[in-house]
Amino acid sequence: MVRIGIVGIGFMGRIHFLAGQKLNGGRVRAICSRDPAKRAGDWRNTRGNFGPEPGYVDLTGITTYERVDQLLADPDIDLIDICTVTDQHAPLALAALKAGKHVIVEKSIALTLADADAMVQAAKNAGKLLMVAHVLPFFPEFRFAAEAIASGRYGRVLAADFKRIISQPDWSADIGDAAKTGGPAVDLHIHDTHFIGLVCGVPQAVFSVGTVEKDAVTYLTTSYLYGPGGPAVTCSSGALAMNGRPFVHGYEIYLEKATLTYDSYGIPLTLLSADGQAMQPKVEGSGDPLAAFTQELQAAVEAVQSGQEPALLSGKLARDALALCHCEIESVKTGQPVNVR
Repeated sequence: MVRIGIVGIGFMGRIHFLAGQKLNGGRVRAICSRDPAKRAGDWRNTRGNFGPEPGYVDLTGITTYERVDQLLADPDIDLIDICTVTDQHAPLALAALKAGKHVIVEKSIALTLADADAMVQAAKNAGKLLMVAHVLPFFPEFRFAAEAIASGRYGRVLAADFKRIISQPDWSADIGDAAKTGGPAVDLHIHDTHFIGLVCGVPQAVFSVGTVEKDAVTYLTTSYLYGPGGPAVTCSSGALAMNGRPFVHGYEIYLEKATLTYDSYGIPLTLLSADGQAMQPKVEGSGDPLAAFTQELQAAVEAVQSGQEPALLSGKLARDALALCHCEIESVKTGQPVNVR
């Protein structure tokens, strides 16, 4: 049994706690929060943009800690699940690895590439797993696309267009704070750069245009430049929509032998074939966002059991996704293409 300790009981900490109730071979055994009300089970102020209505949680059998060092000293915890604001990810992950724990940290891996590199290296030095919780590939529509591309059964990717647009959330003031989360161009858009890196690879350069508020890029449209023979890939992401449509994401992916299309605001996953057919593949878990988080944590549990890093939770892939976001932010602010370093 892999025993999990969650650090940070906000919206995402609550989602991880709920998702962790359905694991095979793993259980949440401890939580860490500075808030005494949360340690007592009052989670009413952990509202987010999906999931069940927050309320009181039965913490019977769950050890509660006020300080992270107390949790890290617990010999009965194998995996530390970090669900804090992004600016706290690096110091918490480094401390957990030093304490001999495996780590899964919510996206983004960190705010800076220096911190991300330090985390990846610390995991190697400690002989422990550093996993980054990029949940998008576990959503059924995106999982189908990733598996279809990896299998090669529809040929290679010729072009693709992705989008992820939200309204300004009233449940999180931090998303617009570049010093805490990187702003929407990191905290939100990194879902896209991670998935693009996964299915298309890391491009040679990026060219982005967008909007900036208080030094944070709030919206951008990017062309990913792969060079001659590479796919033509674009993405639009940001927090500019009106509240009438608080969230939408999706894609159109053009393969040699098929087109995949999906829009969470009204177009179910559809496969368009060369013979003129349009079919809607059956995908398990569609409509239940908690299922994707359970699968994500299940992959982490199985990785701890096997000692093998899961590809979808790779620290290196998460680091490269952060690098893309930083290059895109630089391109928006300079108006120039930026080589990916």
